[in-house]
Amino acid sequence: MSAEKRPWWISNRRMVERYIREAQGMMATQDPHDVAFAISLLDAGLEVCPRNETAMELKARSLLFLRRFRDVAHMLRDYIPSFKLSSSTVSEDDAASSSSDSYVSSSSSTSLSRDRLKLLESVGEEDEGGEDRSLFKCFSVSELKRRVIAGVCGNVGRGQWRYFVLGQACCHLGMMEDAMVLLQTFRRLATAAFRRESLDLHDDEFCNSSIHFLHTTSSVPPAMLDTATSLLNHIKLLLRRKAAAVASLDAGLPAESIRHFSKILDSRRGTPQAFIADCFVGRASAYRAAGRLVDSIADCNRALALDPTSISALRARAEVLESIRSLPDCLRDLDHLKLLYDAVLRDRKLPGPVWRPHSDVRYGDIGGCLRELTIRIKETRKVFATGECANSVDYHALIGVKRGCKRSELERAHLLLSLKHRPDKVAAFVDGVEFTDEYRDIDTVRDQARMSGLVLYRMLQKAYNTILSTITEEENSITVTPPSLSRKPAVEVGQEETSRPAVKQNNNNMNKSTKVAVSSPSAAVYQGVFCRDIATVSSLLSQVNYGRSIPLKYEALSC
Repeated sequence: MSAEKRPWWISNRRMVERYIREAQGMMATQDPHDVAFAISLLDAGLEVCPRNETAMELKARSLLFLRRFRDVAHMLRDYIPSFKLSSSTVSEDDAASSSSDSYVSSSSSTSLSRDRLKLLESVGEEDEGGEDRSLFKCFSVSELKRRVIAGVCGNVGRGQWRYFVLGQACCHLGMMEDAMVLLQTFRRLATAAFRRESLDLHDDEFCNSSIHFLHTTSSVPPAMLDTATSLLNHIKLLLRRKAAAVASLDAGLPAESIRHFSKILDSRRGTPQAFIADCFVGRASAYRAAGRLVDSIADCNRALALDPTSISALRARAEVLESIRSLPDCLRDLDHLKLLYDAVLRDRKLPGPVWRPHSDVRYGDIGGCLRELTIRIKETRKVFATGECANSVDYHALIGVKRGCKRSELERAHLLLSLKHRPDKVAAFVDGVEFTDEYRDIDTVRDQARMSGLVLYRMLQKAYNTILSTITEEENSITVTPPSLSRKPAVEVGQEETSRPAVKQNNNNMNKSTKVAVSSPSAAVYQGVFCRDIATVSSLLSQVNYGRSIPLKYEALSC
């Protein structure tokens, strides 16, 4: 009878332990279907015991194995540094209703300012030791709850997995700054745990021969430390290159900025989707500063194929199209941007999850941006309605050639751009992108990139044909001469009469030395030594109406 009256929390604990054992066995198979079923078992266990540390760790690792990085970030969003910074102004009630996982975090050790608030201060009463004797004090329930849970669970150092798993998820989601902070925190906690464990060890065990002493004594597996170190080094490299590119662009060195961005975008190692989209927008700005407008539009197209809600990419492409006076395409981007602003004001949040940082735009600036955008759209529509932009597209600026350029310059610039932006090669950048879970389909990204690349290629061909027709008209106006100028050039009477006897004299006296040929005073005289056969050829050319006789001075030689 006493066995039937067990406390309810003991039976729930045993049930959760059974769920955990079954989930561990299914996760060991590393089959995606088994891991997905293990997640369902862990969810059932967490419904009974929401603060079970082992169940939470197994669920986070299972989601990471299935590459469901967004779910991991949503599960542990209270630990994301940028999200904590943005939510620092939230009221105390909203902060208290957050996830209970934050109570066992090492970062929540700092209590609120009201934890040590005294309800009734002592009226200057002090004991003999000089200490204040306050009769009534107010304590924080959340702080007490955190201490009790930490003491019951005994999880000193067990919260390290949160920073490791969440750091990997943030890296794959393109949140590089947050991932770097989380992984550095994980390494610092692992080092602190190793120091605590090493206090009870003998000094002889710290010898140089025991290389993997840290791995054998620390509670952190060596594979976790190696993975965190390599991933952290890669993140630091990407952030250094991006910072160098942005600094070069701010310093007025667009070529240097393009070089740094290209190192990130052309890397053989897969780059996260969100991070590479931001790099495409940055390189588009550098291309525009360098005067390479076609490359700038192409990078904006790639960024929008990866993230259709990218406000910065739409802004950049609309500005480039407006600079070349392509108003129909510019209006299309401005209308799309207006729809995004309306959606932000309707949903009262920026596009994407709430924990994703937005460095290019803030929610408070959306209202002012929308008003400016509406005025800009109205002015552009008025200009477009007047018909002034029908044939006013600056194709020279689009291709990157000067007005009045030669045919060879145009053909060279067009050939380079056509080979670089071919429609069949425009979606090749997708192979170097690391996509996160099922947020964006790869085939959809490829189709969007091909469609936008085909539109740009047609614009490029139209620009080439327009400039080529202009060059052809200029060449025809120069080469075509009036009928009066197409006859034989006028020759002075004295010159014509003296030139013909000279020709006859050359024909009659082939073996005699010939004197100087008659020419006009202004004609250039070519002096040299020729044989008599060449002199005969010159006189014959003058007889068949090839213009006029060649003015030269020569001496006959015997061959």
